[in-house]
Amino acid sequence: MLACNLWLYKVFPFLRWWPMVDRNTTKIDLTAGLTGALIVLPQGVAFATIAGLPPEFGLYAAMVPAIIAALFGSSWHLVSGPTTAISIAVFASVAPLAEPGSAQYISLVLTLTFLTGLFQLIMGLARMGALVNFISHTVVIGFTAGAAVLIAASQIKNFLGLNMARGLPFHEILHQVAVQFEQINPYVTAVGVITLISGIIMRKLMPKMYMIVAMVVGSIAALIINHYAGGEAVTHIKTVGALAAHLPPLTLPDFSLKAIGQVIFPSLIVTMLALTEAVSISRAVAVKSEQRIDGNQEFVGQGLSNIFGSFFSSYASSGSFNRSGVNFAAGAKTPLAAVYSSLFLIVILMAVASLAAYLPTAAMAGILFLVAYGLIDFHHIHSILHTSKQETAVLLVTIIGTLIDLEKGIFFGIMLSLMLYLYRTSRPAIVTVVPDPDPGSYYYVPVDGQPECPQLKMLRLHGSIFFGAVNHVQQTLQQIDEFNPQLKSVMVAAGGMNFVDVAGAEMLVQEAKRRKKMGGGLYFYRMQPGVHALLEKGHYLDAIGKNAIFPPKSRPIDAIYPTLDSDICRTCTARIFPQCHVALPNGEPR
Repeated sequence: MLACNLWLYKVFPFLRWWPMVDRNTTKIDLTAGLTGALIVLPQGVAFATIAGLPPEFGLYAAMVPAIIAALFGSSWHLVSGPTTAISIAVFASVAPLAEPGSAQYISLVLTLTFLTGLFQLIMGLARMGALVNFISHTVVIGFTAGAAVLIAASQIKNFLGLNMARGLPFHEILHQVAVQFEQINPYVTAVGVITLISGIIMRKLMPKMYMIVAMVVGSIAALIINHYAGGEAVTHIKTVGALAAHLPPLTLPDFSLKAIGQVIFPSLIVTMLALTEAVSISRAVAVKSEQRIDGNQEFVGQGLSNIFGSFFSSYASSGSFNRSGVNFAAGAKTPLAAVYSSLFLIVILMAVASLAAYLPTAAMAGILFLVAYGLIDFHHIHSILHTSKQETAVLLVTIIGTLIDLEKGIFFGIMLSLMLYLYRTSRPAIVTVVPDPDPGSYYYVPVDGQPECPQLKMLRLHGSIFFGAVNHVQQTLQQIDEFNPQLKSVMVAAGGMNFVDVAGAEMLVQEAKRRKKMGGGLYFYRMQPGVHALLEKGHYLDAIGKNAIFPPKSRPIDAIYPTLDSDICRTCTARIFPQCHVALPNGEPR
């Protein structure tokens, strides 16, 4: 019976929280849902504009996908829908293939969305949720900052009233602004500036509704300017146009081999980006709600939401930080709040769709400038620049790469961060140590200028000895006796040696044999149980010597000291071991 219930919970995860639903939770969830619907209305229109799609597609992406993700995800507060990063990734991926807004463009976007959902679902079912952990926080910050700059750059033409082709590279947009500077439309720019200023003010006064208020102010400003300046024929103030006031229409992605071949690589990039957003946001909210998040189930929920969404006029969606945060702050008790938000959005769309005909594109550009600014995490960027040169390099490569080519930008950032990580782990820290002077202590402390034994080198190793680190560790061990031939024996304080692979084990065997031939030995103190088990299973301990492994709270020097050269000890003045003051290694009294 228990196994059956667990299987049902995996297939239908909403069964876990469904018993919580009652009159009280429904009332709270309805309120949270209404708040979320009001917030997503301007965001959806803005994000669809970024993605190069008709404005209503941004609202469609907040309907069916949000419902599916809420029912089949693991987070109780995550709200899915269109996001800025995904929107600009979709635009950057598909714009070179078709004219934005065209039927072919929309068809390719739906194909990309379907493939994204399929990849997400496969990763979730294959329990590959840990993959997103390889996308470092620095890469996400850099990509988001680069995407924010691209968002702002893409709206410059609408903000200034300039004539530019869609999809221009970042550097070409700046060049066009310089070339067309004298052609800036003052009427259009005035609408954009008024919207921007009102948005900045209202974000402080009404943080949840500032977008709607700023849009209304921008629309009124455009009406006033058109009235006193002689009409749209003089001002050239363009508007978004009325939205389609109906339910998301059924659509069919293009499943031709050509279309799939065109968007399969971009869909992988969108997949990883969307999953990183969804899982990181759900975990961030879960810290506050004290809920346990199942990353694999979140993959499944996001995958199903995008697969279903591609058949309901939705483009790729993911978890939204703003709407998820507002959903939690509004007191949502169950994922039904996201479902209610989608239903409320349908009702609101029916009521206000015609009003979008009065919304100037310059006002939308001003709103998107605010959205772009809000995406840049200045606090963490400042922290990265002042704390780590390696992380700074990852950040800059990701930002610059994103500005040059959005898809490759995040890929280069991920690759560089992984390469730097591998470089760090391939050079585990090896510190020279000596016994703690405290007679009752079993620890070894950094040498810090203290005298050392001329025959026994004592080291502490922090890190793993895997194939990538073998060369570094082996060179370090060999250089010990190259610099001082008397140092025939080495003892490794191995408490920080967490992992050894086959290549590492074979290197240790080789080093132990080499030192035995020299008349010394290779010893280990406080070896981790997992490392010891691997060496024992592979019969590597037979070559190293089981008597060369010393457990915690033992005295390795008691066994190692008699193996040292008495002639060297006779003239040695270091005498760092208690035994040195009693007798020579051969037993001769001092």
